[in-house]
Amino acid sequence: MKKLEAHEVPLSKVFSSDYEFVIPDYQRPYAWGVEQATLLLDDLYEAMSRDPGDPYFLGSIVPVKESSAPLAQVIDGQQRLTTLTILLSVLRELCDNPADADNLDKLIWEPGDTIQDLASRPRVRLRRRDEDFFRKHVQDRGGLAVLQAGVAPDNDAQERIAANVQELRKQLSAKTSSERLALAKTIVQRTFLVVVSTSDLTSAYRIFSVMNSRGVELSPSDIFKSKVIGSIPDELKEKYATKWEDLEADLGRDAFADLFSHIRMIYMKIRAREQLLLEFDNHVLSGFLPGRSPEFVDTVLEPYGRAYRDIITCDYQSLPDAGEINEWLRRLHRLDNFDWQAPALWALKHHQFDREWLVGFLRRLERLGAWMLIRRYNTHGRGQRIGQLLRDLDAGQGHNSRALDLTSDEQAEMIARLEGEIYTQTAVRKYVLIRLNELLSDPPVFEHAPKIITVEHVLPQNPKAGSEWRRLFTIEQRAYWTHRLANLVLLSRTKNSEAQNFDFATKKARYFTSKSGVSSFPLTTQVLAAHSWSPQLLEQRQHELVIRLSEAWSLAGHGE
Repeated sequence: MKKLEAHEVPLSKVFSSDYEFVIPDYQRPYAWGVEQATLLLDDLYEAMSRDPGDPYFLGSIVPVKESSAPLAQVIDGQQRLTTLTILLSVLRELCDNPADADNLDKLIWEPGDTIQDLASRPRVRLRRRDEDFFRKHVQDRGGLAVLQAGVAPDNDAQERIAANVQELRKQLSAKTSSERLALAKTIVQRTFLVVVSTSDLTSAYRIFSVMNSRGVELSPSDIFKSKVIGSIPDELKEKYATKWEDLEADLGRDAFADLFSHIRMIYMKIRAREQLLLEFDNHVLSGFLPGRSPEFVDTVLEPYGRAYRDIITCDYQSLPDAGEINEWLRRLHRLDNFDWQAPALWALKHHQFDREWLVGFLRRLERLGAWMLIRRYNTHGRGQRIGQLLRDLDAGQGHNSRALDLTSDEQAEMIARLEGEIYTQTAVRKYVLIRLNELLSDPPVFEHAPKIITVEHVLPQNPKAGSEWRRLFTIEQRAYWTHRLANLVLLSRTKNSEAQNFDFATKKARYFTSKSGVSSFPLTTQVLAAHSWSPQLLEQRQHELVIRLSEAWSLAGHGE
């Protein structure tokens, strides 16, 4: 049985030759932001005001360490160790007394001792990706001044380090020399960490998984990383840690975390019922750990990660003529949910080089997504439909999946909803009108420069008494047509609400045109071409627009 040791250790001993802390490459990046760093500083100031005999416990760290050697691989605790090093470096820089600065420097840097065969080295070494940046700009004397002068960080972790340096320096600069000295004494003399160490990596991860940590909570992807990379043979750890880190950096931390939810859905084919941490562990990782960890990275995480990058950027490049694939991805992104992404991931992984298959599948997937949006499926209903689609895909049904198709009743209901008061559903109206605008564009327009796209009425919702609108439309006609598709247009900016009630000719000139005099939306340009606005015109326009959408979505017998 591996020996487990737990000790309360003052920071004067934590940052000493007793420990050589190394953050393994497979650990997550430095994640504490300004909020967590300043909270630590506030806690230390609060500790200063207590009885001098009261210790301040900062929490725990979990290293893998042999009792006879200082080398300590940090499994849990890098956020505290890194932030404390930043704090000590700032105090060293602001120190007025050279002797005190030298004493603080010894907490940051092992000075070396030829008699004891101790090499000069930093007390804490970050992952190799960030080690050089941290040493040059935080741990080395004079490094903070270089950082202050302006250094471009290479990644999010380095940006957080730089931001925390600047914030802590700002706050500590506002204190007096005596206050900073008292803070340094509190850190060195009265602050303790509980160091829970073991010489066995597996044991360390077991401790890590059950201990609570303060500060930025570990994401499920951090836990999965510790399990997967921790179970890979030592000679392969660096290789697979680099693969994992590169993928996380490529996607960004938030999207990388989302990727695991989509992979869980692909494997389980049902909407989440428990925490991701449990379901992913039980239904995905359990098939690979402990002996097949590299296979999980090579055959699951990397290919799905590359596919997810293509999906979120709409920049699929596995085929030379991938433009149409990216057009369908851009359409899907306009939906008000992300349920479509799991089957899209499956498709891009399993049919990466089959252009025709992907185009046909994404076209059908967009129609299904539009149907569920227009029908206002709730999350449970969408989960059931997407789950069935994933089961069909695994069974080899592909485009012939019944879950991907729309029944005749569903098609009829979709047309009926398009015929109805579509304006009353915010997410639905914008999706449908932008989709319709594409169909009226030649060539199709998929992106619009303006950040604000609004849906506006031609026939106003509340025309003024005596206006032309009240003469052209009866009360019943206004009630029927106001919120229907034919009476709606797109604008690229918000307008003066008073102008909404102008008569038709004035409204065209002053409300539906841009500064250049031409609308950027073909849907709106059609209105500008009309000489009048009447119930008869609306009836004809409604019919034509619904036909356009029906043809695009293969509804009620219209071919693809």
